[in-house]
Amino acid sequence: MPHINLLPWREAARKEAQQNFVTILVMVIVIAFASMFALSQVYGAMIDGQNVRNNFLVREIQVLDKRIAEIRELDKKKASLQQRMRLIEELQSNRNLGTRIMDEVAKIVPSGVYFKTLERRGDAIQISGKSESNNRLSTMIRQVEGSYLLERASLRGIVAGEEEARLLSDFNMQFSVKSFDEIGEVQQ
Repeated sequence: MPHINLLPWREAARKEAQQNFVTILVMVIVIAFASMFALSQVYGAMIDGQNVRNNFLVREIQVLDKRIAEIRELDKKKASLQQRMRLIEELQSNRNLGTRIMDEVAKIVPSGVYFKTLERRGDAIQISGKSESNNRLSTMIRQVEGSYLLERASLRGIVAGEEEARLLSDFNMQFSVKSFDEIGEVQQ
């Protein structure tokens, strides 16, 4: 007789397939969670490493900011000292400027020119006096322009002398003292 299987084989096959599916599904879920956990650990380690580097950079930037502030403070002190040094140099060079002016005026005055007054106001020097001739005054103006210390000579006026002393003419002249920088450059 033919062999007939009366067992519910289709149901058994279906249960086995369902069991295989659940097993595979659980394995896929476990592998997915494991890979996600491993990936999060790797990224977490990378983020922690970057945070450590960022913190190091922040600390180094703070150190450099302090150094920059110190350098700026030193630059301010340096500028202040340089200004003081320039002032001291100017005072040192101007210390005997009056003597140098008088010496230079004595050199530029030709014979035949006499001063009644010599007055200094700042850098301007005003002279009033008497001269034997206008040529002597023009010689004096040329010598002022050739001087290392004096400049911008201008004759304010010449008045012919009174009848008794016609030989002498009254004059007014003004010239300036060169600035400290110009004098220093010429002397060097």
